Amino acid sequence: MEQNVIEKVNSFLRILERRDFSAARRMCTDKATVWQNDSTADQAIGERLRQFESFVTAVESLRYDVKRQFRHENEVLQQHVLRLEMTDGSRREINALLFFRFEGGLIDRIEEYHYAMPDECAGRTNP
Repeated sequence: MEQNVIEKVNSFLRILERRDFSAARRMCTDKATVWQNDSTADQAIGERLRQFESFVTAVESLRYDVKRQFRHENEVLQQHVLRLEMTDGSRREINALLFFRFEGGLIDRIEEYHYAMPDECAGRTNP
Protein backbone atom coordinates (compact mmCIF):
# COMPACT_ATOMS: atom_id res chain seq x y z
CA MET A 1 0.00 0.00 0.00
CA GLU A 2 1.28 3.44 -0.90
CA GLN A 3 2.36 5.63 2.02
CA ASN A 4 -0.30 8.28 2.71
CA VAL A 5 0.52 11.97 2.47
CA ILE A 6 0.54 12.58 6.24
CA GLU A 7 3.10 9.79 6.65
CA LYS A 8 5.15 11.37 3.86
CA VAL A 9 5.07 14.79 5.54
CA ASN A 10 6.16 13.21 8.82
CA SER A 11 9.00 11.37 7.04
CA PHE A 12 10.05 14.64 5.38
CA LEU A 13 10.25 16.35 8.79
CA ARG A 14 12.28 13.51 10.33
CA ILE A 15 14.68 13.68 7.37
CA LEU A 16 15.10 17.44 7.91
CA GLU A 17 15.78 16.81 11.61
CA ARG A 18 18.59 14.45 10.55
CA ARG A 19 19.80 17.13 8.11
CA ASP A 20 19.68 14.76 5.17
CA PHE A 21 18.92 17.42 2.58
CA SER A 22 19.55 15.11 -0.39
CA ALA A 23 16.89 12.70 0.87
CA ALA A 24 14.52 15.64 1.48
CA ARG A 25 15.05 16.82 -2.09
CA ARG A 26 14.27 13.34 -3.43
CA MET A 27 10.84 13.52 -1.76
CA CYS A 28 9.95 16.49 -4.01
CA THR A 29 9.07 16.92 -7.67
CA ASP A 30 11.61 18.52 -9.99
CA LYS A 31 9.48 21.67 -10.17
CA ALA A 32 8.58 21.89 -6.45
CA THR A 33 8.31 25.39 -5.01
CA VAL A 34 8.25 26.96 -1.56
CA TRP A 35 6.58 30.19 -0.48
CA GLN A 36 7.12 31.82 2.93
CA ASN A 37 5.24 34.70 4.51
CA ASP A 38 8.47 36.72 4.82
CA SER A 39 9.22 36.47 1.10
CA THR A 40 7.72 38.09 -1.95
CA ALA A 41 8.40 35.26 -4.40
CA ASP A 42 8.36 31.50 -4.64
CA GLN A 43 11.65 29.63 -4.34
CA ALA A 44 12.68 26.39 -5.96
CA ILE A 45 12.83 23.62 -3.37
CA GLY A 46 16.56 23.11 -3.94
CA GLU A 47 17.27 26.76 -3.21
CA ARG A 48 15.14 26.68 -0.04
CA LEU A 49 16.86 23.52 1.21
CA ARG A 50 20.29 25.12 0.63
CA GLN A 51 19.19 28.12 2.72
CA PHE A 52 17.91 25.85 5.47
CA GLU A 53 21.15 23.86 5.38
CA SER A 54 23.23 27.02 5.89
CA PHE A 55 20.88 28.17 8.68
CA VAL A 56 21.27 24.95 10.68
CA THR A 57 25.06 25.26 10.90
CA ALA A 58 24.40 27.31 14.06
CA VAL A 59 21.92 24.71 15.38
CA GLU A 60 22.92 21.91 17.73
CA SER A 61 19.58 20.12 17.43
CA LEU A 62 16.18 20.70 15.87
CA ARG A 63 12.83 19.03 16.35
CA TYR A 64 9.46 19.50 14.71
CA ASP A 65 6.73 19.28 17.35
CA VAL A 66 3.59 18.69 15.27
CA LYS A 67 0.46 20.04 16.95
CA ARG A 68 -2.15 19.06 14.35
CA GLN A 69 -2.43 17.85 10.77
CA PHE A 70 -5.33 17.77 8.34
CA ARG A 71 -5.40 15.85 5.07
CA HIS A 72 -7.52 16.40 2.00
CA GLU A 73 -6.71 14.20 -1.00
CA ASN A 74 -3.14 15.21 -2.01
CA GLU A 75 -2.80 18.04 0.49
CA VAL A 76 -1.75 18.37 4.13
CA LEU A 77 -2.22 21.38 6.39
CA GLN A 78 -0.06 21.25 9.49
CA GLN A 79 0.62 23.34 12.57
CA HIS A 80 3.93 22.79 14.36
CA VAL A 81 6.59 24.33 16.55
CA LEU A 82 10.17 24.02 15.34
CA ARG A 83 12.28 23.73 18.49
CA LEU A 84 15.92 24.71 18.04
CA GLU A 85 18.83 24.33 20.40
CA MET A 86 21.57 26.60 19.14
CA THR A 87 25.31 25.86 19.33
CA ASP A 88 25.66 28.69 21.89
CA GLY A 89 23.21 26.90 24.21
CA SER A 90 20.26 29.20 23.58
CA ARG A 91 16.89 27.88 22.48
CA ARG A 92 14.43 29.14 19.92
CA GLU A 93 10.88 28.24 18.96
CA ILE A 94 9.38 28.96 15.57
CA ASN A 95 5.62 28.51 15.27
CA ALA A 96 4.47 27.62 11.80
CA LEU A 97 1.52 26.60 9.69
CA LEU A 98 2.53 24.65 6.58
CA PHE A 99 0.60 23.59 3.54
CA PHE A 100 1.98 20.67 1.50
CA ARG A 101 0.63 19.73 -1.94
CA PHE A 102 1.60 16.42 -3.53
CA GLU A 103 1.81 15.44 -7.17
CA GLY A 104 2.51 11.84 -8.18
CA GLY A 105 3.31 10.95 -4.56
CA LEU A 106 5.97 13.70 -4.24
CA ILE A 107 5.86 17.11 -2.57
CA ASP A 108 5.16 19.71 -5.26
CA ARG A 109 4.37 22.82 -3.20
CA ILE A 110 5.06 24.05 0.34
CA GLU A 111 3.59 27.24 1.76
CA GLU A 112 4.93 28.30 5.14
CA TYR A 113 3.48 30.87 7.52
CA HIS A 114 5.85 31.24 10.47
CA TYR A 115 6.85 33.48 13.34
CA ALA A 116 9.45 33.20 16.08
CA MET A 117 8.32 33.32 19.69
CA PRO A 118 9.61 36.41 21.54
CA ASP A 119 12.35 35.47 24.03
CA GLU A 120 10.14 36.32 27.02
CA CYS A 121 7.48 33.86 25.77
CA ALA A 122 9.74 30.99 24.71
CA GLY A 123 9.54 29.17 28.04
CA ARG A 124 5.83 29.78 28.67
CA THR A 125 3.34 26.95 28.29
CA ASN A 126 -0.22 27.45 27.12
CA PRO A 127 -3.02 26.89 29.65
